[in-house]
Amino acid sequence: MTIREELEAREREFLSPAAALSSETRGRLRPEPEDDIRPAFQRDRDRIVHCKAFRRLKHKTQVFFAPAGDHYRTRLTHTLEVSQIARTIAKALHLHEELTEAIALGHDLGHTPFGHAGEKVLDQLVPGGFTHDEQSLRVVDVLERDGAGLNLTWEVRDGIAHHSKGKSGAPVGEPAQHRAGTLEGQIARLSDLIAYVNHDIDDATRAGILKPDELPRSIVEVLGPTSSARIGRMVGDVITSTLDAGLTEVRMSEPVLAATIELRAFLFRTVYEDQRSAVQLRKASGILGGLWEKVHERPRRFLDLQILERDGVDVAARDFLAGMTDRYAVTLFERLFIPRPWVEMPGDWDTE
Repeated sequence: MTIREELEAREREFLSPAAALSSETRGRLRPEPEDDIRPAFQRDRDRIVHCKAFRRLKHKTQVFFAPAGDHYRTRLTHTLEVSQIARTIAKALHLHEELTEAIALGHDLGHTPFGHAGEKVLDQLVPGGFTHDEQSLRVVDVLERDGAGLNLTWEVRDGIAHHSKGKSGAPVGEPAQHRAGTLEGQIARLSDLIAYVNHDIDDATRAGILKPDELPRSIVEVLGPTSSARIGRMVGDVITSTLDAGLTEVRMSEPVLAATIELRAFLFRTVYEDQRSAVQLRKASGILGGLWEKVHERPRRFLDLQILERDGVDVAARDFLAGMTDRYAVTLFERLFIPRPWVEMPGDWDTE
């Protein structure tokens, strides 16, 4: 018996009957030999952590455009907070922690630069629209490893594909066809919301957009006055409600779910869509719109030739812009559009 087989046997012994098991995965896009040490979901988690798209998350905005402070969240720190919350819930429910973690770590790999503003801009630019959950799945299936993809298991891919809720989508209670096929994937979806509604309050307060006493009293009374209290209340409620439902699907009680959705709506009104956010949207639109036009003018200069020939210029441009970090997008825009002293020699970006 290999170490992997011993670990798989341990899963069958200790995890809940409702848990997804590594040894019973629905498989990968392409068959490949099993590892002697790591079960399938652990390998997926490791592949995500070591991929280039994951490293780029450290320089992608969560909410605020190119924040100067050291303590604002980025896509990477957001992802780590989602992972921590998700693992806490999965562990308490005796579900598969590494599967839950893999989905949480991979859920935002396809997110644009400039946070919510960047996604809105690409949705307007790309024919047929843009969603970061679809792009995250494309990253792991196609774009990583120079076009070979990460070849993840069905369970991880399914969780990534079903994590996004948008502005008004329900985090729990969706029909079966609209939610992840595993409880672990459903946990990652809900943990994403729990993480961002709380840390975005913290960042908005730090930025002077919100004051702690501006949260609606109805929310504070149910969830608590601090980020720590709210996360604890939400996580505890998910665990008890899911257990009470017999682990048939991930649940929240009605009062906590209602308060959580109200908190999200409050953040959209006061942070994501207020007047200052409109300024951020115009900045992102100018940068990404300009880059979109430029790469269409000279696609073979900027875009992946294999994607360009197989999928066309719009798809190749979408992949290129969505994969950028904030600072790369700004730097490239400056090189392409901002005049430089005539005594400077032309750089690579100025030549055909």
